[in-house]
Amino acid sequence: MNTPFRILFFLALACSPLAAEEWKKPVPWSFLPLVKMDSPEVTASTKSFSQTRMDWFILSELEKRKLKPAPRADKRTLVRRLYFDLIGLPPTPEQVSDFDGNVAALVDELLDSSQYGERWGRHWLDLARYTDTTASWLNSASSAWLYRDWVVAAFNDDMPYDQFVIRQLATDQIESTGPEDHAALGFLGLSPKYWKELQLPPEIIKTTVADEWEEHVDALGKTFLGLTLGCARCHDHKNDPVSTKDYYAIAGVFASVKFSDRPTMDEETWAPVAAAMKEVAALQKKITDLKKKKPKDLKEQTAAIQKQISQIKADTEHYSVPMASGVIDAALFVNPKSDGKHGTALDYKEGEARNLKVHQRGDPNTLGDLVPRGFLSAFPSGENSNNPREFTKGSGRLELAKAIVEDATPLTARVIVNRVWRHHFGRGFVETPSDFGNGGEAPTLPGLLDDLAKRFVENGWSIKWLHREILNSSTWQQSAQLAENQSKDPENHLYSGMAPRRLDIEAWRDSLLFVSGKLDTTLGGTPLDLNSESNFRRTIYGKINRRDLNNMLRLHDFPDPAAHSPKRVETTTPLQLLFSLNGPFFDKQTEALAIKSNEGSPESGIRVERLFNRLFQRSPSKEEQELISKLLTDGTPENWKLFTHALLASNEFLFVD
Repeated sequence: MNTPFRILFFLALACSPLAAEEWKKPVPWSFLPLVKMDSPEVTASTKSFSQTRMDWFILSELEKRKLKPAPRADKRTLVRRLYFDLIGLPPTPEQVSDFDGNVAALVDELLDSSQYGERWGRHWLDLARYTDTTASWLNSASSAWLYRDWVVAAFNDDMPYDQFVIRQLATDQIESTGPEDHAALGFLGLSPKYWKELQLPPEIIKTTVADEWEEHVDALGKTFLGLTLGCARCHDHKNDPVSTKDYYAIAGVFASVKFSDRPTMDEETWAPVAAAMKEVAALQKKITDLKKKKPKDLKEQTAAIQKQISQIKADTEHYSVPMASGVIDAALFVNPKSDGKHGTALDYKEGEARNLKVHQRGDPNTLGDLVPRGFLSAFPSGENSNNPREFTKGSGRLELAKAIVEDATPLTARVIVNRVWRHHFGRGFVETPSDFGNGGEAPTLPGLLDDLAKRFVENGWSIKWLHREILNSSTWQQSAQLAENQSKDPENHLYSGMAPRRLDIEAWRDSLLFVSGKLDTTLGGTPLDLNSESNFRRTIYGKINRRDLNNMLRLHDFPDPAAHSPKRVETTTPLQLLFSLNGPFFDKQTEALAIKSNEGSPESGIRVERLFNRLFQRSPSKEEQELISKLLTDGTPENWKLFTHALLASNEFLFVD
């Protein structure tokens, strides 16, 4: 077979549903049941290293390769590492000096801080492609920030992770939660929506709608299951046991929901607000119709109607209470316009659900077999069943959520444990955190990952339990990797030490505000423009615009809010350096810090000591003191500003050991 023909043959085979069904994909390791491992054997000489169960797994692997763990990090390093890991802010000099070596107590203290949820909530928002702005054509009155604040609160409350998943997909269908929890639906309600030009024929609009469904299926798969489900839209998954029918079984759920603003109050309180909003909408339509007709007294009529609208709003209690971005159950059908005119109608049937037919090769205009809504066929439901869970209640959102945390427990637990581990160590067991299939990387320490995931589930899916298990370990408390280990484990796959880590933009900006004395620690609320000189709030509260990302964020590796982001890609660019050299925000913090350093004794040596302690929680070395004394010979305010600028722009401020 010649080369061109062979290429065409395999391309045709890859696109053939029949051929794809005949290929049996091996079950990925991540689908297998969780196993609580026996503690590995280690030599007596290193047993003293272990503080938690996970240390035994690390020691065992190190000994196999004749490696030794690094010594425990010093007091200052441990405290700084804990503060940045858990709350994303530096400690004060007093907090370092008061540390008595009891890591467990400090971990508990930081986990109890409301700032913990702000730090770890932002990690989740990367996965959820969070945005504060939605497309103007959606005419939404919702407040996206309610979802952000819900996520922060969920982490602070240590909401069990299985409940955390269920509520984001179907909290409105759970008896134990009420409308105050509707903000959780922001994971779905803030999904990217694609413009549908309804003057175009249905054949084109069907493709746009199908693309939107694919985004939702893919984001759900990557976020909760660590699987790339989107490619199964066109053909059976090339690597994993996920068929095209599996894809459409889940896509049917999203074909049965409609984006809708959801109230955050009970029905009795909401009823008059809903009636008032309906009345206001009718009046606003009246204004629109008047503008089309252009009567002579348009201005007077419009003013009178606007007065009516203002009065209704003033007379209706709770009218301005923010609404949550969410969804309701409603089956979507894309049809020709009923009046016979050219164009398309989007027909939502509220309270109904629908199953989808397979779109042959992903084309919604070429249909195959009808697929009932349900879960992935690789995860049978129940001990005595070989079939996946079918979704029969409404859209199936609640059944889908339960299947993720019940039928796919091993996979779901492994994925979130790996994400938490990665944030603490800078690398995961699996370095493709949203691809746990056969096409992703294999885990470096599968036994430890399984053991942690198994015990994570046994401990009530508690994220805070997982933090404690990791942070109280000798493994996490190590100092830098020993030189003798680097040649045998250059990538530090075996965690024979800790590597310096660069702060992300949130921790870096927040730290700049913290040390300059400007940080506003108010919890939650509406977002603010990061370009505003008066915005001193934590970066998580900076306004995120999906279509026009703030330049400060874009410059410092903030992820694209239009897509699921499993990990941030670190870059080092000249523009980042220029931001530190002459960016207005950076300059303002430099000036504020220089002034703050002059509070108390103005004596140069004391002032330098104060600055080093505030920024680095240490005193300057003898060599640094000598160099600084030469730089500050005249002691002018400008020289002090330049000096503080250099400290803030230093690697020591940007990196954590």
